[in-house]
Parts: sequence; C-alpha cells; structure tokens
Amino acid sequence: MTGTTNADGWVRSWGASPQAAHDGLGSLDDHPPLADVTLRQVVRLSGGGRRARVRFTNEFGTAPFTIGAARVGLAASAPGAVRPGSERVLTFSGAPAVTVPAGAPILSDPVDLRLPALAELVISLHLPGRVETCTCHDPALDTGWTVPGDAVAATALPANARVLPVRALLSAVDLLPDTPARTVVAVGDSRTDGAGSTPGTHHSWPELLAGRLAPTGYVVNQGISGNRLLHDGIGAAVAARFDRDVLATPGLGHVVLSIGANDIGVSFAPREEHGPLAGFLGMFPGAPVTADDVIAGYRQLIARTHGRGAKVHATTIAPYEGAEIYTAAGDAARQAVNEWVRTSGAFDGVLDFDAVWRDPDRPSRIRADLHCGDHLHGNDAGYRALADAVDLSLFD
Repeated sequence: MTGTTNADGWVRSWGASPQAAHDGLGSLDDHPPLADVTLRQVVRLSGGGRRARVRFTNEFGTAPFTIGAARVGLAASAPGAVRPGSERVLTFSGAPAVTVPAGAPILSDPVDLRLPALAELVISLHLPGRVETCTCHDPALDTGWTVPGDAVAATALPANARVLPVRALLSAVDLLPDTPARTVVAVGDSRTDGAGSTPGTHHSWPELLAGRLAPTGYVVNQGISGNRLLHDGIGAAVAARFDRDVLATPGLGHVVLSIGANDIGVSFAPREEHGPLAGFLGMFPGAPVTADDVIAGYRQLIARTHGRGAKVHATTIAPYEGAEIYTAAGDAARQAVNEWVRTSGAFDGVLDFDAVWRDPDRPSRIRADLHCGDHLHGNDAGYRALADAVDLSLFD
C-alpha cells in the first residue's frame, strides 16, 4: 500500500472529526455540564495492533481542561464494561494527569495492549474540573456515558451512568501494528458519518469497508453530518479541516473524498424568506456554489493529497430527489460533478456510489430499499451496498 513516510510505524485505526459543541446538531445542548465526571466511551477499531495511544482533543475549547485519570481496556459483553485483565492506565509524559491547552489536542503515552482487528475499545477519562467548552463529534452513533466522580477504574458500568449523546474530547486511536500498514481515510458528510444507520451496529460505509479489509485494513471515518467542501456550517469545511483530519493522519495511505452533496444541495435549494427550509438553510452561510466550484475544490484536495505521497479516490454524489432541498437544477449540478469525477482521470480511483444507490426507473432518486425514509441518507442495507461495491484492489 502506498502512502506517506511513517518511520515510527504508527497507524490510525479509529477517528472522529472534532467540532465545537455549538457547531453540530445540538445534541449536547440539554446535557449537564461536564464537571467532576468520568466519560466512558466505546470505539470500534479497524485494523489491530500491539500498542495503542489515544488522542484527546480540546481543539475547539475556549479554556484548558484537566484529565485527572484515564484508562483503556477491551470491551466486555455488557454495555460499557471492560474485560478484566485488559485494563491499562494511560499516562501523559509519564504523569497520570494532564491539562489540555485550549485549542490543542494531546496524545497519551503508548500502552502495550494486544488489540485484534475490529475490537471494541473502552476509553475512560475523569474530568475533575469543569469543561467550559466541549470539543466533540455530534452525533455519536456509538453509546457513551457520563458517571459522577472518578469511575475510570470501574470494570462494570456504574448504575448511575447517564448517556452521553456526542463523542466528547476524543478524536483518535493510533496503533502500532505487527507489520507495516497504511490507513484509508474517508472524509465526507452525513452519508459518510453514517446518518440513518442503526446506532451501535457500526453500519456506516467506512466501518463496513473496514470489515471487508480486516484484519490488515485500517479505515478511519472523518465524516461530519451536515458538512460541506467549500464553506463552514455544521463543522469546518473539508477544505479547511483537511490538513488536520486527513493529511496529518499517522500512516496515511489513501484518501476517499465523499463530499460535495451539501454544497450543491444547499446552493440550489428552494429559497423563501419564510419558507419551510429557511431555518435549516440559515445553518449554512456563504454564497451559493456551482458544479465548477466543487470540481475546483476537488482539484485542490487532490494536489494536497498527492503532495503527501498518498492516493486520493472519490465517490460520486448519490441521488437526493424526494428530500426537501431537492431541485432539478441541483440535480443537474450533481450529475455534472459526477461526470467529471468519472471521466476526468484526476483521481486515482472512483467509487461510483451514485450507480449503486440510484433507482433505475428514476435515477434522481435513491432506491426505496436503500434509504432510511428521508430519500437522502442510507439505511443499514444502503450503506452495506456501498461498502460491498468498493473495489478493494484500489487500496493495494
């Protein structure tokens, strides 16, 4: 597998793109403040390894916060439980506690822990003080919990745990594999994030792709629901976050761009000052863009990826007729972008998601059995169809 120089051997096995709490879907709005609580979160790895380190994040924080204690361990069968004997204490430059500066991430020290491919890892951290502004990923399709006080050492989930609706203060897990490996990073919007799939089942298409590539494949999902290529809105634009979320990935080998649907959908959506979409469209600032603008954005990301020695592939944009934002003009722009993706030769590979999802009797719509009911996002079967259609030889 081709990719960037990776002299130390680390590869990313799991990730979630950081966002500001106010810049997502609002899932944390009614949650109590994070103060003197333990966060327990479960992540499903892609490829396996023998050592692990965790990347915590305060990248959208307005003040420092302190991690008083942190542990990792393999998940047991009960929700939030840790398999006895697999627990490892995390340290930071040898210390059990650390203060994470505002605007910064922090890596734990590595721990020796044998982690098989597709393992579920439980990550617990105690926050002795208050987190003023939570950097998170919204929503979390895997359940997490908050527990009062310091419960990082508890192997069973305490009875007073409360569901945490976002991925909080946690952005990546890196592993040291037994043999050299490279990571595939999928970057996109809600269709990459897994919106519409069954929570807790790992049915986003990047996670399903990881299952196909296991045990030696490493796939990281850097989708953000509501995200766009060229303008901020729900999450920073892909063009803005690309260096942090994609190009800085340890062991980067391949990038899959699956972005542009919201750029087009929002730009061509019906616009009435007091219409039903007014509030929704207000979440997406910036001037409308054209198919040519999206293509120019792709060209920039291609150049930046190739500059790092990695390969870059693209998915075509799937249909969306039936969704509230649909217009015929928007669909024409979508098809123009897709034609360029398929025929330009600019990408190292093409994943034709449009062809997989479109209804042969009405190509501007998703097949009824593949969307979750909104004509926009996949269901479990829809995301399985996307993952199963990927030519795995692209990642050799």
